Amino acid sequence: MPTSAAVSRTAPEKAGLALPILLSSGIGLDQFTPMKLSLPHPIERWLSQPMVSKIISFGMIGVGNTVIDLAIFTLAYSAAGVPLVPANVLAWLVAVSCSYVMNTMITFRAESGRVLRRKDFLSFFASGIFGVIATTTTLVVLSHFMPVIFAKLISILAGFVVNFTMSHFVVFKPKLPAEPPL
Repeated sequence: MPTSAAVSRTAPEKAGLALPILLSSGIGLDQFTPMKLSLPHPIERWLSQPMVSKIISFGMIGVGNTVIDLAIFTLAYSAAGVPLVPANVLAWLVAVSCSYVMNTMITFRAESGRVLRRKDFLSFFASGIFGVIATTTTLVVLSHFMPVIFAKLISILAGFVVNFTMSHFVVFKPKLPAEPPL
């Protein structure tokens, strides 16, 4: 059986997240056979498409940033006594900043090169404003035709579509190689 040091130098990428457990248990990678999650072929093919994985990643980051937004808002409004609108703006500013960093490093890492840029942040910020406008407009319009809770759920979906579209096609669009001088 190889030692922990040998295991960590030979093939850490094969063990993935199980590596720390393997190293602490004394089990070598040569004794480890990773399980493969078996999905029906059409689902596996669909999930392997780059756009689908980007949408899922963007959505998961969005859920996390919704939690951040709610936590900051609650702390500012309830605990610190900040008025409603400034508390909401502060929470959105923190959440949009976190969202930019996470999407730069994870969802759009190929397009961004995992480099934080002021210009990209300002574009992301501006696209977030479009998302807020889309969400608010959808909520107000639909609230005249259905219960507010359903209008709110649909407005979240509308904001997601606008934010992802702006991020994919404007903020993190692939950089074209510079043309050679004439």
